[in-house]
Amino acid sequence: MSSSHHNWNLDEGFLDVNWVMPTGFFELPMEAESVEEITEQLIRLAQEVLPNGTPDMQYQWAAMCGANYDAFVEGSVQYAGFVATEVDDKRCTATVHVSLMDLAEETRKDPIQATMAALKALNIGEVREISLPCGPAVSCIGSRRAALTGALTPSGNDEPFWTSFIQVQIPLSNGTAAVFELATPTQEGWDVFSSMFAGVVKSVRIFAPAEHAVEMST
Repeated sequence: MSSSHHNWNLDEGFLDVNWVMPTGFFELPMEAESVEEITEQLIRLAQEVLPNGTPDMQYQWAAMCGANYDAFVEGSVQYAGFVATEVDDKRCTATVHVSLMDLAEETRKDPIQATMAALKALNIGEVREISLPCGPAVSCIGSRRAALTGALTPSGNDEPFWTSFIQVQIPLSNGTAAVFELATPTQEGWDVFSSMFAGVVKSVRIFAPAEHAVEMST
């Protein structure tokens, strides 16, 4: 797969958020009229991702992806993609999600400091302010425990695992924030994936209706 551009239109405030995903990423379908249509799209994607897999393997893979969609809706996820590669002869995977978050009214005067304070209070990782070409942002690097549902494991039991993540929150001028997050359960691929993710967030551009790039300032 070649690198691809993504445009995310925010109706409130008339902003377009644009970013570039690198070569090798597969994008999960996010637009469909029904659950059946999403299922069909996921099975087609499974056939692309696992071309040598059996139909049962492809179906199970599609079902595993489909299990995330309730969380996507709850988290206002607008983009979900993943990549798999080999690092030091080990198969490594990572996901990237992009979502929209409303900023509380009282935080909008200084969203950077408010975001840093909120993330530090969660005590989930290292929090700092960063400077991107599109403007100031906040990054949080840490790890968290997750679980694979028993319906998708050989044992039939939920299987816990740890994921490392980088989250970058970019405050926008319309009272929202664009949230980019990379997560990987394979620590061997951390250096490769974190470097790749740095390129993604550095590619972010915010466009106003006049189609001129604008910088978000606090």
